[in-house]
Amino acid sequence: MNERTLVFGHRPGGSSRALITAAGDRGLAVVQLTGAVVPPELRGSGAHLYSGLRHADRLADELGIVLLEAPAGWLPALPAELVGRDIVMTTLGEAHDIRTPVFVKAPNTKEIPARVYADGSRLPGPDALDRRTPVLVADPVRFAAEFRLYVLDGEVRTGSQYALWSREALEPLEGHGRRGEVLGFAREMLAAAGGTLPGAVVVDVGVIVEPDGGERWAVVEANGAWGSGCYAADPGRALEVVLRSSGPGTLMGEHDRSFARVKPLAY
Repeated sequence: MNERTLVFGHRPGGSSRALITAAGDRGLAVVQLTGAVVPPELRGSGAHLYSGLRHADRLADELGIVLLEAPAGWLPALPAELVGRDIVMTTLGEAHDIRTPVFVKAPNTKEIPARVYADGSRLPGPDALDRRTPVLVADPVRFAAEFRLYVLDGEVRTGSQYALWSREALEPLEGHGRRGEVLGFAREMLAAAGGTLPGAVVVDVGVIVEPDGGERWAVVEANGAWGSGCYAADPGRALEVVLRSSGPGTLMGEHDRSFARVKPLAY
């Protein structure tokens, strides 16, 4: 494996630039692709990848690596007390029949905008996406605050607040007024479900505001570290998780190999 090269499969912006700096400080060569074309010398090299979903699958194939992520059905399989709302996995075709407001997203892909829809008829039709496309359907809830956590072998390495009331609000987890609550909930979540995640992953958690005004912590979602913005998290520690989240499958442990990304049907 080419442990000294990090390939960027998209134009770096915002927190991505911090990862480039962290990679240089670590002694890694950084290759920023132009037009997402892999040069011949990197094909099959096993270089690490940091990329948006648009090009990730093709670039991983050309680099000869595996991308780690949580299974598509991970979120609805969690214990109810960890998610705080009803979430089910269904198909886009079945979701079209819903006639009440509903939150819908396609797991592990951006083909369907993740948001609350007035009803299922507002979702992309069969002319745009296959009706068999898996989707997560959930009760609409309000998150007062949301945090991104970089998890390595069951331990939170770093994190960042990224939203308040669905608006971007970046603040490092270190020194945050709710850091203890965040880490306490993360420990509870990882104790209950850490074995159902790859060794390197990003987990988003947040505070749901209930109808009576009360609050409860809940898992928002899990994402591949290789394609997640690090926001205000410590870039050096985030990079550790990013590097572990991509690489040749033959060099990964048996546990991690079982979390190799499967190209979504929508692609």
